[in-house]
Amino acid sequence: MDWTLQAWLLTFIAVTIVGISKGGFGGGFGMLAVPIMALVMPPMLAAAILLPVLCSMDLMAMRAYWGRWSLEHAKITVPAALVGTIIGAITFQYLNADHIRFVIGLISTGFALNNWFKPAQRWIKNKPGANAGRFWGFTSGFTSFVSHTGGPPLSVYLLPQKLDKTTLQATTVLFFTIVNYFKLIPYALLGQLNFGNFKISLLLLPLAAIAIGLGVYLHKRVSDKLFYQITYIVLFVTGLKLMYDGWQGF
Repeated sequence: MDWTLQAWLLTFIAVTIVGISKGGFGGGFGMLAVPIMALVMPPMLAAAILLPVLCSMDLMAMRAYWGRWSLEHAKITVPAALVGTIIGAITFQYLNADHIRFVIGLISTGFALNNWFKPAQRWIKNKPGANAGRFWGFTSGFTSFVSHTGGPPLSVYLLPQKLDKTTLQATTVLFFTIVNYFKLIPYALLGQLNFGNFKISLLLLPLAAIAIGLGVYLHKRVSDKLFYQITYIVLFVTGLKLMYDGWQGF
């Protein structure tokens, strides 16, 4: 792939958003990274380049939120997520780039619409129990493998638990640290962790560190509301573009 100025710019934007999100806003908007990068490169290439960056971010975030997580909720969601990751790896190899673009676009627009109209929340009358946690954990693991978009499914389970902001952030950090490092195995088996991709990942690490630090700084100083509103709009528009591009290849 030719790394044009546009490709580098969109990659920098994607890494900055995911870093700020992981550092201070629950990590859910890391889901923007692959859709943004997939506008200028194959989705699997974008996901492969981002995975080592995400793993490094996870370690930085773990240091910031060490020991503040809810093990009760992690024990419910993490094992199911690992199963979802395995299923994602098995099915992923049967999809071409256009199929993947369409799936990522569908996931992206779906999560944006759910945030605005909240159909999933209408199904939830009380705190979701363990079975719901396993279901959403599995879904998070699957979508995380396909396009690093596991944040929103996990949030469907965690947000109604009414955890305090820092516990929610720390639990999310723990969850994705385990899931992302587990994903290294199938990504390697699929041949995506090659030297060329890894070299780009290394170049992005300084930006990742800065973005994580900025997210931690903003965690106690900035309301989530505006950040979320802007991000969901970008997510929706990007998702529509990816669905259109992917549909052309069917």
